[in-house]
Amino acid sequence: MKPSRLKGKLTTWNNERGFGFIQPSLGGAKVFVHIKGFCNRKRRPVVGQFVTYSLSTDERGQVCAVRATLPGDELTKKSTKPMRAQGVSFMMVLLVVIFSLALMVSVFLGKLPFPVLLVYFALSLITFLMYALDKSAAQRGKWRTQESTLQLLALCGGWPGALLGQQLFRHKTKKQSFKITFWIMVAINIAVLVCLYTGKGVAFFLAI
Repeated sequence: MKPSRLKGKLTTWNNERGFGFIQPSLGGAKVFVHIKGFCNRKRRPVVGQFVTYSLSTDERGQVCAVRATLPGDELTKKSTKPMRAQGVSFMMVLLVVIFSLALMVSVFLGKLPFPVLLVYFALSLITFLMYALDKSAAQRGKWRTQESTLQLLALCGGWPGALLGQQLFRHKTKKQSFKITFWIMVAINIAVLVCLYTGKGVAFFLAI
């Protein structure tokens, strides 16, 4: 299990733009750090200083250092923002549960063919695992899954698993363009699902 606080050395720093890179003491890829990621923003870092930090991801999903401290600085207490994020997480999980129950009831009542339920379950599981792998890759600076792949999986029916993955791993929850596209994919998928409730829609699905 990786420690929550890591240590490294500041190898580069652009004082005008307020960012630089940290070389982890344990080795690996350099970690981006912005001045906003430091607990003491009044104190400007200097190349060669040792930095203690935690890992997170920015709006683009890239690994970055947060809650960083320089020698002599104190670690500030965590803000209350994660508590508010938990409420959003609960709502998203509740949405997945309600949708899943509605889907199962529809299949049970014969409104939808059973293969539809299997497709949603299989794609949601695959999508959930893809989010887990992509989050791990982001933290380790490894090869990432393309956003278009994640969006395509959501469009095809994997969006319940995507929502669970986003909330559980806190992944792809900050980038606005990704979130907007994701919900468009969800809307299209649900629109297609509604069409399946008609006799022609079911016949088309079974003919595929």
